[in-house]
Amino acid sequence: MAFCHVQWFSQVLSKQVAADVILPDKGKGPYATFYLLHGLSDDCTIWHRRTRIEWYVRDLPLIVVMPDGFRGFYTDNDQGPAYAKYLGEELVGFIEKTFPARRARSGRCIGGLSMGGYGALRLGLGYPQTYASVNSHSGAVMHGAKTYSKPDQAEFRRIFGARPAGSSHDLLVLARKASRSDQLPKLLIDCGTEDFLLADNREFHAKLQAMGVPHQYAEFPGQHNWDYWDLHIQEALRFHAKNLRLRTVGK
Repeated sequence: MAFCHVQWFSQVLSKQVAADVILPDKGKGPYATFYLLHGLSDDCTIWHRRTRIEWYVRDLPLIVVMPDGFRGFYTDNDQGPAYAKYLGEELVGFIEKTFPARRARSGRCIGGLSMGGYGALRLGLGYPQTYASVNSHSGAVMHGAKTYSKPDQAEFRRIFGARPAGSSHDLLVLARKASRSDQLPKLLIDCGTEDFLLADNREFHAKLQAMGVPHQYAEFPGQHNWDYWDLHIQEALRFHAKNLRLRTVGK
């Protein structure tokens, strides 16, 4: 398999950006693409450094794109950059122009952890015409629907605004819109039972159920750490492979 580090200039962000990309060496292109997002304190290198992601996709005809998402929660910040537009539109266009990627919704999926779990849902539900399936590990799924009024919440206010509930940052709003559009991606959401974001994930799951939004939800033993994510990214890959109708390529 080939492993690439790519850098280019983003017109949306007006700055240089980067991504790590895993390219398959089996099967025939164009290939499906999995956009895999990092958490708040990390960058585009972290999935490759902390997990066996390259080994887990070794028999799949799948490109894995791990972009740098900065600290913007992959959404269009109220007082800052348009990260959702960059990642949901510009990045996809760049990847499909540069690599042998399938240019169709049926060939795209997205996932992530923590901030990236929120981001995968933000992009997957905000751009339902773009992604066929979405997964979130230990996602900060309610961060776009909270109130940020305390002094130590200044960063979240810059990102989401003081009261983002009901806005384009609110995953429940996006889920309702995507469901009504008949383009709702397949959704897989999981969280560890010792994770500090467990209550938020349970609340999000319950509200999706009440809204009648189809999704899969699971809880497993584990904390907010790489032991958990390295294990459960394997389930996410099986979920996406099924939804994208990918078959493993013989060894």
